[in-house]
Amino acid sequence: MSGSAKLLFPNSRAPRLDAVWLNTAGGITGGDSFALDVAVAAGAAATLTTQAAERVYRALPGEVGRVETTLSAEAGAVLHWLPQETILYDRAALDRTLSVDLAGDAAFLGVETLIFGRRAMGERVRGIHLRDRIDLRREGALLYADRLRLEGDAEETLRQRCVADGAGAMATIVLARTGAATALDDLRAALPAMSGASALSDDLVVARLLAPDGFEMRRALCPILARLSGADLPRPWMI
Repeated sequence: MSGSAKLLFPNSRAPRLDAVWLNTAGGITGGDSFALDVAVAAGAAATLTTQAAERVYRALPGEVGRVETTLSAEAGAVLHWLPQETILYDRAALDRTLSVDLAGDAAFLGVETLIFGRRAMGERVRGIHLRDRIDLRREGALLYADRLRLEGDAEETLRQRCVADGAGAMATIVLARTGAATALDDLRAALPAMSGASALSDDLVVARLLAPDGFEMRRALCPILARLSGADLPRPWMI
């Protein structure tokens, strides 16, 4: 199948453009390749999300699904990247890259969430291939680089106390804007157990969240993202 990625623009009264990325294929499996490239012009504001949680299904041996997202914002722009969760099923294989390039005083809020099987359904993720990368640059200078690699028995790896202590969901929040560090205390107060946040500079804050499952993760994320964005979450998050 080709052409299975679409952008929808729902009506909104918010002082920003809302865009919803829709995967009409219903998920990702080995051999799939998706690319999203979004640029926000100077002084503009945009929020991007997904219609639903993305699902990464079992892949055949040697095949990998790939997702490359490239975001840029010119000076004075505001860009919020708020996709819903990515659910990884047993034997999933995914290479995913998020590249963000900001100019001048452009502001960015982003989240990436991974769910390792649906625990309420009794699903277990015993074999996986995952490469997840996040790069954030301002004026071409690398400010933040995140690399996550999981191979083999994800359940056993995540059970280790020094890794995730049994958590089945994890999320990364990146806030890059003038004075971002002023949000740090409130952010830490809202985080669930086994989570943390740090100010890498006055203008850059990063948080990592862990939760037992997708339900608990969403319950923690929704108020945090709404507070950091200063607005209601995109409508698909409420469905």
